[in-house]
Amino acid sequence: MNHTYVIIMAGGVGTRFWPFSRTSYPKQFHDVLGTGRTLLQQTADRFDGICPSENIYIVTSSLYKDLCQQQLPQLADDQILCEPIARNTAPCIAYACYKIAQKDPDAVVVVAPADHIILKEEAFKETIRTAIDATRGKEILVTLGIQPSRPDTGYGYIQFIPAADGATADTEPASAINKVKTFTEKPHLELAQQFLDSGEFVWNAGIFVWNVQAIIRSFTKYLPEVAEIFEEGNEVYYTSREKAFVDKAYSLTQSISIDNGVMEKAENVYVVLSDFGWSDLGTWKSLYEVSEKNDDFNVIDGHIMLYDTKNCIIKTPKDRLVVVNGLDGYIVAEYDNVLMICRKEEEQKVKNFVSDAKERGIEFV
Repeated sequence: MNHTYVIIMAGGVGTRFWPFSRTSYPKQFHDVLGTGRTLLQQTADRFDGICPSENIYIVTSSLYKDLCQQQLPQLADDQILCEPIARNTAPCIAYACYKIAQKDPDAVVVVAPADHIILKEEAFKETIRTAIDATRGKEILVTLGIQPSRPDTGYGYIQFIPAADGATADTEPASAINKVKTFTEKPHLELAQQFLDSGEFVWNAGIFVWNVQAIIRSFTKYLPEVAEIFEEGNEVYYTSREKAFVDKAYSLTQSISIDNGVMEKAENVYVVLSDFGWSDLGTWKSLYEVSEKNDDFNVIDGHIMLYDTKNCIIKTPKDRLVVVNGLDGYIVAEYDNVLMICRKEEEQKVKNFVSDAKERGIEFV
């Protein structure tokens, strides 16, 4: 029996990627890179050879169950876990891990977001296998840390102790695993630069690996209310009563991230230093950075004519001719009757645009 499982978190709305990412059709269900596969499909494909498809679980909003089934038809109903309301990542992960533990108490679980880009697939698989081997039968929680290339203020950072200093007799992690010292969420630029200069920090990729017994014990210790709620479902997982139980459980549980709730409190957290061409694809600028550019450093997707235009990302419908003249450093994005033109450096305003559109009663959000 293959005891490796994958949990893909696919419930987010991705507001910063508006107008493509909407409440009704978030970015993970789009073919953002123009590869013929959506971000969700690419994420599932990435674990081919790591675990069989019957061991992949998607946790998503009830709103997106049909989209998940359309895009991943190989998955059975039991493998798509529907959240009635959003409660951040800790309840989402707890639900899936408690359910998997009922099926396979020896399971090792990889938790991954559905909307990340991995450019070096083989390096990613090798990193995941290293983490899986380290956590099988061991009381440790592992996260993946990305070697930072710039002092980015949009990412969380992990400070680690080099393996020779951080190894302990009771865990004996592999040499590629380093003990985590601290977590810091989205530092200001000066602090991010200090992190980079020190060589002791990596970006937090939000990808986790552990065995189900270790994470359940961690929930019991650090988030006892969440543990108690999802433990009560042990009798109903994989039965017709599961949906009613989950609806009630989510009405009772708090909204908290796995980072705040468990990882930042636990003392048995390790990080695998990783380099596999990662981006969390959280914003238009991050898509621009990982995309192929023309001679004028433009990223183009659509039926587009450019004049005196450079350093732009332009993504528009292929059935519409778009002519752009004289822009430098802009996002031009059109989808489903919404056109947005915004300076790349001011992309943080996208959330404001969405909020203002909602206030006006506009339906395109």
